[in-house]
Amino acid sequence: MTGHDAWDPEATELVRPYVITRGRDLPDEAQLSLITLVTAAPEHAQRPARLSPEERSLLELCSAGYLSVAEIAGHTRLPLGVVRILLASLTEGGYVVTRPPVARARLADKEILEEVLNGLRAKFG
Repeated sequence: MTGHDAWDPEATELVRPYVITRGRDLPDEAQLSLITLVTAAPEHAQRPARLSPEERSLLELCSAGYLSVAEIAGHTRLPLGVVRILLASLTEGGYVVTRPPVARARLADKEILEEVLNGLRAKFG
């Protein structure tokens, strides 16, 4: 039999996701999608005392710079839904800042590219 010291009560594998999220619902996909970028808010650089261990872990991870929601879930090994719920809670509390991902660049017009190519061929052979 293992000793009492070997049991870690805060191990995420032992705690049900419902307990970690305190029964909160998933945020809208528009609010926190897989590619939404998240970072710690500069005014909350100190560690707040009222956060759960999982929320503190997310906040510490986000303090290094912008990470996507999917990257955060991968680093923490928590289910994606749990991470989204915890990040939504941290956002509401002002602990993290979210930013939509960079929009895709507009494709160049094919006619302009052909004109540039023709001009280069005429000049350089």
